[in-house]
Amino acid sequence: MNPVYEKIQKCLSAVRAKTDFVPSVALVLGSGLGDFANNIMIVDRVPYNEIEGFPVSTVPGHAGEFLFGYLEDVPVVLMNGRVHYYEGYPITDVVLPIRIMKLLGAKILFLTNASGGINPEFKVGDLMMITGHISSFAPNPLIGPNIDELGVRFPDMSQVYLKGLQLIIKNTAKKIQVPIREGIYLQTTGPSYESPEEIRAFRTLGADAVGMSTAVEAIAANHMGMRVCGISCISNMAAGMNTRPLTHEEIKEAADKAAPDFKALVTESIITMNATL
Repeated sequence: MNPVYEKIQKCLSAVRAKTDFVPSVALVLGSGLGDFANNIMIVDRVPYNEIEGFPVSTVPGHAGEFLFGYLEDVPVVLMNGRVHYYEGYPITDVVLPIRIMKLLGAKILFLTNASGGINPEFKVGDLMMITGHISSFAPNPLIGPNIDELGVRFPDMSQVYLKGLQLIIKNTAKKIQVPIREGIYLQTTGPSYESPEEIRAFRTLGADAVGMSTAVEAIAANHMGMRVCGISCISNMAAGMNTRPLTHEEIKEAADKAAPDFKALVTESIITMNATL
């Protein structure tokens, strides 16, 4: 058996030994959504450190657990604390949680993050619906022997973030009067923030926001046939966009400030999306 797939199956079995909950929607909680679990009627918790071989998040402000429960009547699994490539894990471990959530039953993956704004029209606190991504600066999680049980060798990437889910997010934002931007998200490896020169290059490539997660997760989910969407909170303007140095504390503070609108938009969007399954 492919060692990556074998690890997925072992971790899946460990989770299944603790819960038989079957989610329909998987949500990855980025900065600013850390207390989203307060909206959930939680049925089960599975800490990452109770899953043998599972990567554990080391980033301040990121918890490390799967939460299972109901958002109103929608069965959801929350990834409360994601894993980043810069923490030293292999890229297959970074996307391991995504693959497990799909195998647990989730059909939709809702990705969230905090990012640096590259588009000069953006401002701190804006919410940006991800319409596409640039992942060329991070390792592709599908490198190596293909795991045929998960998907095809050469998956199509022409519409990773489904238009139908984007339309739901846009209509929901209008309905609850939450302003939302649209744009392209670019993933780097981190952990250092980007240089002003890199940001200028990324703008030339067409990126509107930059961060250290999300795109590789979307690739893995798309490979497995999940319906993917995402929202990014612009928690700072990227290097060179203003004269202030970047700090993790300020970024988290900005994400927390945008959290009420962020949570409302994610909540209402998930409820509507679930009705399409």
